[in-house]
Amino acid sequence: MPREPAPRDRDPSGRPRNARPRDALGRPLDPAGTGTGEDRIPDDLVITGRDAAVLADRLLRDGRPFHAHEVLEAAWKTGPPGERDLWQGLAQIAVGLTHARRGNARGAVTLLRRGTGNVRTAAEPSGDPHPYGMDIPAVLAAAEALAARIEQHGLDQVPPADLSPGLLTGA
Repeated sequence: MPREPAPRDRDPSGRPRNARPRDALGRPLDPAGTGTGEDRIPDDLVITGRDAAVLADRLLRDGRPFHAHEVLEAAWKTGPPGERDLWQGLAQIAVGLTHARRGNARGAVTLLRRGTGNVRTAAEPSGDPHPYGMDIPAVLAAAEALAARIEQHGLDQVPPADLSPGLLTGA
């Protein structure tokens, strides 16, 4: 007899949430497990562009791209409409890095390319290559080069340091 899926966690407005603890790469831990998991980024985070850039930069450099994705997603969902494609693209790049760290080469390449396309589309009209102190040309170059390397050689030849790029200029 098939098992009924557990009901999803929901916030008071009915939006889905997932309160389960997660590991360093964002994978939900077994609810019956003994681990406490990593600190979570609040689901209702509201953050300024500069604060999102600084926090996501630190999380990426610390090898925590899933958590950086959550910060970038918060900026995407709560930021000004004219910046949403930029934040969405950066969040997709962070998810691509998460896939790479989890060993999913196909997912990594797909999300890195999708993210760079969205960032490029968002950044070109503004003409500002350094919004909130981020080095968008360097982010794009690193993500595109990483996607090409993974596609050509797989993940075995990618050192962990290449999966921890920064966002900020001169950092």
